[in-house]
Amino acid sequence: MNNAILPQKFSVAPMLDWTDRHCRYFHRLMSKHAVLYTEMVTTGAIIHGKGDYLGFNPQEQPVVLQLGGSEPAELAHCAKLAEQRGYAAINLNVGCPSDRVQNGMFGACLMARPQLVADSVKAMQDAVSIPVSVKTRIGIDDSDEYQFLQDFVATVAAAGCRQFVIHARKAWLKGLSPKENREVPPLNYPRVYQLKQDFPTLDISINGGIKTLAEAEQQLQYLDGVMIGREAYTNPYLLSQVDAVLYQDVWAVPDQHQLVRLMVPYIEQQMQQGARFWHIARHMLGLFQGQPGARQWRRLLSEQGHLVDAKPELLLQALALVPESPDAKAN
Repeated sequence: MNNAILPQKFSVAPMLDWTDRHCRYFHRLMSKHAVLYTEMVTTGAIIHGKGDYLGFNPQEQPVVLQLGGSEPAELAHCAKLAEQRGYAAINLNVGCPSDRVQNGMFGACLMARPQLVADSVKAMQDAVSIPVSVKTRIGIDDSDEYQFLQDFVATVAAAGCRQFVIHARKAWLKGLSPKENREVPPLNYPRVYQLKQDFPTLDISINGGIKTLAEAEQQLQYLDGVMIGREAYTNPYLLSQVDAVLYQDVWAVPDQHQLVRLMVPYIEQQMQQGARFWHIARHMLGLFQGQPGARQWRRLLSEQGHLVDAKPELLLQALALVPESPDAKAN
């Protein structure tokens, strides 16, 4: 049986429209160890879509493909394709609450179908040798008592799944937008800690509301891993401290100005292959958060970056608006 896991003390959450391959390339320049996730990709897109939904740059590794789907045979097929392309692991989305996802019978609504999730995980594990994990919520709608979560995890674990990422909020499938579902339902960290106590042999990571590495260290006293979402996107330079703080790996992480210069050749190369400047630069808007010049940096990129004729030089023009201070690395 394939019950491998991918150790992920720290990971960046899969975020739709955000964690694409350009974002992941940028993030990897700041941390060698953080586990990076793709946006959720549906089995339908992979099997029937016109584009290549599995493309990534080898320098992004370790990268986990997050799949959305509920048909075990299709999930197994897509997992196999992902393994062939070189992904480090597969993650099944059982947490996304959007209507579009529910209509396709995947995402958080699958919490109500634990046996189907178990069958899906087993089908994928039988098809590949890379690790398969599940990302889920602590509950859905009125099914938010601990017993519901415990039963769900027990059923899926019995099929061979050893790794879970738990978003410590429940999902309201009706009445809340996906954005509201990330903010309105209250966080319940103790429930995830309880899960780890009840399933000590499972690898359990926590997601939801974690904004600093100090908070991450606190969570790691109880759990195997921490997944940070929006904060890693809106304040990406947070990632520059991950290796030193969480992995005790101190190396010469580029400062913000060096990062921008490192991204210029990547953008040039990607634009030669058809990418637009804004598709890449948009992921860098928060790089100087809280620093002098940050607003000017964001404004220039936001106003001109989306124009059709925007070029990599615009990045350097915006960079010139941010003072380069000797203590830039300390921020």
